[in-house]
Amino acid sequence: MSYTHSILLFFAAMLAGMVNSVAGGGTLLTFPSLVMAGYSHLTANATSTVALIPGAWSSLWGYRGELHQTPPRYFVLMIPSLMGGILGAVLLRLTPAGVFTVIVPYLILFATLMFIIQGPIQRWLRTNEMTHHRLTREWLLGTSIYQFLVAIYGGYFGAGVGILMLTALGLMGLTNIHQMNGLKNIFVSMINLVAAIYFVATGMIVWQAALLMAMGAIIGGYGAAGIARRLGAKFVRRTVIAIGFAMTISELIKQNTQYLSFLVRHLSLIWKSG
Repeated sequence: MSYTHSILLFFAAMLAGMVNSVAGGGTLLTFPSLVMAGYSHLTANATSTVALIPGAWSSLWGYRGELHQTPPRYFVLMIPSLMGGILGAVLLRLTPAGVFTVIVPYLILFATLMFIIQGPIQRWLRTNEMTHHRLTREWLLGTSIYQFLVAIYGGYFGAGVGILMLTALGLMGLTNIHQMNGLKNIFVSMINLVAAIYFVATGMIVWQAALLMAMGAIIGGYGAAGIARRLGAKFVRRTVIAIGFAMTISELIKQNTQYLSFLVRHLSLIWKSG
């Protein structure tokens, strides 16, 4: 890893820590930076997951009061979070590198769209009481299945997973957005933890990059959060959205260029052989 790449990864992770402290969506910064540094998409995805875990855990401290007041029945969703997280990590490991490279632009696009609708959905959850359901046993079972599917995506790629969880928690009857964010952070942390353990065990992590980015994310989450707030949530959100769309377009262009080059090369060989 060159000196330039080290600076890129550190500051990308620091910015991700700032973004997570204000709006969430830091993966849309760390993943592209690892790809730009020359790592494969699979390695970048796994390393990004590990690098952001310390920052995710630290954010739980800010919601400790609300979590103490949360009814215990909501913590049942920890079980499908763990199960889905490890399954998603295994699926990532089993996905051929070429296949993952093809679907990466669409994963990034999906995560960017989730990030865009995060604000409107949070406002809806705060104000729309009519959609809340009484937490019956059947409703809890259905939500657990939904959480399991969300956790699979979280273990596989993860960007944008938080807003999917917030929607489910709102429909389960929670109205306190701070409680919902606290629970969401617990579930996301558990998904990332089991996925990270699997990634470490299977040798998918670049530790030099992961440790460097973990330090950057912690500094960004604590020391630079004030800078992010002064810039404003709107500016931060627009920056992340722009990066998400830019990464999507870049990956699609790269793939189409490779396909075009492959086609031209083979047509040339056919022409010469004829």
